[in-house]
Amino acid sequence: MIGNFIADHVRGNKFKHYSEDIQKGIYLHRAIDTFTDANEIVRISKRRLHERYGHYDGVIIDIFYDHYLAKNWDNYSQIPLDIYTQNIYSLLETHKEILPEKTQHLLPYMIQYNWLYNYQYIDGIQDVLKGMNRRTKGKSQMNLAIEDLQLYYTDIENDFQTFMFELINFVNIQIDKL
Repeated sequence: MIGNFIADHVRGNKFKHYSEDIQKGIYLHRAIDTFTDANEIVRISKRRLHERYGHYDGVIIDIFYDHYLAKNWDNYSQIPLDIYTQNIYSLLETHKEILPEKTQHLLPYMIQYNWLYNYQYIDGIQDVLKGMNRRTKGKSQMNLAIEDLQLYYTDIENDFQTFMFELINFVNIQIDKL
């Protein structure tokens, strides 16, 4: 879980000092990223946004898919979302000293604003998009993407559901390999 969570903040192969389980989480996260980038369903979702957002389309779709996952959480987990997110926050807090600096910096905000839980709400996604736009100094225009979420809501949700089925199968195969 920790490896999967920190993978975006670990560059190259600078993770050999972590435990074997954390390394596996990083490998799994990277395999999921590769699978997602090459997936035709995801590409269809991204094409809806590409003209307006260019190379930021993938980041936005990632956020949109997080919304659909949180919104439909009960379809994918027997653990209620509020309990799951609190368990994740607790796990990360408990192991804070081993997290990359960037993750350590981000974690208090994630917990304070309960990002993982609030992804299920349009307002939560809007806040994330505004924050991402600020980080790009307005260049990404991601703050406008909430309009696209509403415009393509059902289409992108259908994409997500199809993709999620494929992703679950892929992840199960990858876990067996690890």
